[in-house]
Amino acid sequence: MFESVQENPYPDSHILGEGPEPHPLLQPVLPLLGRWHGRGQGEYPTLEKDFRYEQEITFSHDGRPFLRYEARAWLIDDSGTPVRPAGREAGWWRVTPDASLEVVLAHPTGIVETYVGHTSGAEIEIETKDVALTPLAKEVTGTRRRYTVRDGEMTVVHDMAAVGQPLQHHLTTHLRLRP
Repeated sequence: MFESVQENPYPDSHILGEGPEPHPLLQPVLPLLGRWHGRGQGEYPTLEKDFRYEQEITFSHDGRPFLRYEARAWLIDDSGTPVRPAGREAGWWRVTPDASLEVVLAHPTGIVETYVGHTSGAEIEIETKDVALTPLAKEVTGTRRRYTVRDGEMTVVHDMAAVGQPLQHHLTTHLRLRP
């Protein structure tokens, strides 16, 4: 009933030198490519207490002028033992001809964010342009993220304006490239 279907001939690659050649427009964000893993700490005034988590982030490409992005996090206790799944998001990072960024991220909790940003050497900053919410989603009115990549390490600082609070620090994560 179904015809035979071939394997995807255009797989994503998260490692330079493997898979398709990156599009030239990706040059400013190539340091993001990879599978990253690390730990972070979060806080927000509406939470009872601060929390610790581990996170995996993958940036990959298929040769076109955008990156595929996926992040998963899980809470950990003081000894580092996993407690439960936490934040998860997926999306696309597009680099424009003037090296600015346009980013779209979707969360399973009913939040979709569009960002604009720029790169400056080892630092990338994006800030929400728009936030769309499903009827049951938590109120988020804006976020800002700063990614710094140096010597095989990435630091992500995430500020958030949500549930009646102004834009302020929410998360800091330190990650390393996974082999």
